[in-house]
Amino acid sequence: MNHPPANTLPAERTALAWTRTSFAFLGNGALLMIKNLHHHNGPTAFIPALLAAAVALGTYAIALRRQRTLQQQPIPARITPRRQVHAIGAAVLVLIVVTTIAQLI
Repeated sequence: MNHPPANTLPAERTALAWTRTSFAFLGNGALLMIKNLHHHNGPTAFIPALLAAAVALGTYAIALRRQRTLQQQPIPARITPRRQVHAIGAAVLVLIVVTTIAQLI
């Protein structure tokens, strides 16, 4: 049985985790879009869905970058994704605020 090299497993797990996160944002955007299609409140109602799609794309781009980092030989000394995690966390907070405001308007 052929097993992948041990050094690629962390990269694959990282890519899968970030990809799951980006799909969650994409699903959130799709649900917001469906909701707003039935209760059309003008073009500003689609801003949260578009923002969720942008966050999903950004998260997926981070996933690809993280996977490449973890596949380097030797693995870099500093591999913690602090800035990326903070950026996604800030994007989630912005998405929550924008969605709340859009639902109240």
